[in-house]
Amino acid sequence: MKGLSPERLTSLDDVAVPAYDRSKVTVGIVHFGVGNFHRSHQAMFLDSLMNRGEALDWGICGVGVLPTDLRMREALARQSGLYTLVMKHADGRTDARVIGSIIDYLYAPEDREAVLERLAHPGTRIVSLTITEGGYGVPEPDDAAGSDVVPGFRFSPFVLIAEALQLRIERGLEPFTVLSCDNIEKNGDVAKQRVIEAARKAAIPGLESWIGDHVSFPNSMVDRITPATTDVDRALVSERFHLIDTWPVVCEPFVQWVLEDDFSAGRPAYEKAGVELVDDVTPYELMKLRLLNASHQAIAYFGSLLGFTYAHEAVGHPSIAALMRDYMRVEATPTLLPVPRIDLDEYQESLLERFANPEIRDTLARLATDASERIPKWVLPVIRENLAAGRSIAHATAVVASWARYCAGNDENGRPLTQVDVRAEELRLAARSSEPAAFLALHEIFGELAEDQRFASAFASLLATIRAHGAEPLLRRLADEVAAPSGAVR
Repeated sequence: MKGLSPERLTSLDDVAVPAYDRSKVTVGIVHFGVGNFHRSHQAMFLDSLMNRGEALDWGICGVGVLPTDLRMREALARQSGLYTLVMKHADGRTDARVIGSIIDYLYAPEDREAVLERLAHPGTRIVSLTITEGGYGVPEPDDAAGSDVVPGFRFSPFVLIAEALQLRIERGLEPFTVLSCDNIEKNGDVAKQRVIEAARKAAIPGLESWIGDHVSFPNSMVDRITPATTDVDRALVSERFHLIDTWPVVCEPFVQWVLEDDFSAGRPAYEKAGVELVDDVTPYELMKLRLLNASHQAIAYFGSLLGFTYAHEAVGHPSIAALMRDYMRVEATPTLLPVPRIDLDEYQESLLERFANPEIRDTLARLATDASERIPKWVLPVIRENLAAGRSIAHATAVVASWARYCAGNDENGRPLTQVDVRAEELRLAARSSEPAAFLALHEIFGELAEDQRFASAFASLLATIRAHGAEPLLRRLADEVAAPSGAVR
């Protein structure tokens, strides 16, 4: 059995392959953070356009900045940028296609100048990002060492973008668009702030104001459940499709991309591939962050404490499903804006169905990764808005309490829980304190919210219940309170 390669494409059965000549594809997009999600989402949409005979001048050049990106560079180089995307349906069916829209990959720590030249090339018109919530810091200029969370100053994506924009000014080239595809509210606005901050720290005269006046930073909402690739997935590709793929991608059938139509130097005809182009992405963004992403947090910690490994196992537990449903209906939905063409009741039910897909095998550990970056962006805003409006905060606060109990480091049967978070040790120490206030004292996470007595009291009470009686009694209590005639969950 042969590995995936351009020569192998003509002999594949039951696998869709690129219908275009990849030798004619040129780079139009530089992407920081080529991981599974980017490959199941943005790269897939471009491949779909290319299969229509369009967008051949919008090929992707990936850029890695972290040590962990070396594996991706090697995997893509081995297969000339090709990889298999496998959609897993809940009934066990699988559909596979080979994606060919990634045609180059650069690793910044080995050749920073090559990355800058690619960014400053006239053909580069979009620079996109999937660097996770934790990647949106800009290190200080004297931090050259870097880390696995935020790269050193010289290799920060935002510093590279700022320097490349300066090169484009000097060469008389129009600016590219900076397109964030990360799960951050107003992600384009945040990316703009970070690029301007990088320009300021790099002390490039006049660049800050020029970026503000000339560079587009559209906001976007992206959605597709895409778990980490396992050896089981590799074996599936080998056995089912007779193909050796070093790093295939598995995903759910559902996919969505809502994008503000604001580009400095043109864009692919995304709408022909199913992307929704809008004037304001905010309603869609809030819907996804506060319903889907926050619900992932709701099931991750309670599910882990109860001994589950996968998302479908957790959401299959009646009490956890009830928590998720009640959180969305009672607390999250009142904080949302009207969403054009979306029935929120149907959307919420679809999330339960998607999370319950047993074929995806999305791990709770993945959902719990970098929680100190995710909880403040997805869950705490719901609590703040409901506090201001005098509404219920019980379910969202219970999610925070379950996270605190999770951070103590073991489930309810005493088995260790692995925590992947830049603040892991700090969180562990605070979570093991007998005083609930110690956890809320993590100011970078909770800020002034810790001083709100209603929230602090609710958190202390809910955490005490989990510690003394376990997660299941608390989940039952919350469900009973919602079912009470008053419906007044506080």
